[in-house]
Amino acid sequence: MWRYILGGAAALLMATAGVLWFNARARTNATPLLAAAPAAMAPAAAATGDALPTSVPEATDQTREQKRFARYDRDRDGIVSREEYLASRRKAFAKLDTNHDGTLSFDEWSSKTIAKFVAADHDRSGSLIPAEFAATAPKRSAHPRKCPPTQVAREDDRGE
Repeated sequence: MWRYILGGAAALLMATAGVLWFNARARTNATPLLAAAPAAMAPAAAATGDALPTSVPEATDQTREQKRFARYDRDRDGIVSREEYLASRRKAFAKLDTNHDGTLSFDEWSSKTIAKFVAADHDRSGSLIPAEFAATAPKRSAHPRKCPPTQVAREDDRGE
């Protein structure tokens, strides 16, 4: 039993040493490349007349929550009314209510899903085999958006 424990510990130590050695070599090998990069870019910039910017552009003062608030506040009075808040939902409801009777039937509500099912059911059997079902999977973007968490705290979160 002790042999297994000592063997596992030795393997972990060797793996750790290998990672540290690899990272040290990577840092020393990258340093000359990083130092040479600006020098190599300078003649190309001088030849084309493009100079490197001397200052960094300033970011806007609006946070993401301020921008979201501005999208909802249509009349720009600094207050989001109930009508302004529900406007996007009303538009979505109107798109789904195809017969414009003010109510959504199940078929109206699920029209996109029904259309997706019909398009995937190639043999028109009324059921999906695994290959047909795979066609209904949501399309994922190649570059998912990674948004940082918002900095605005709600009053509920602060305990007020």
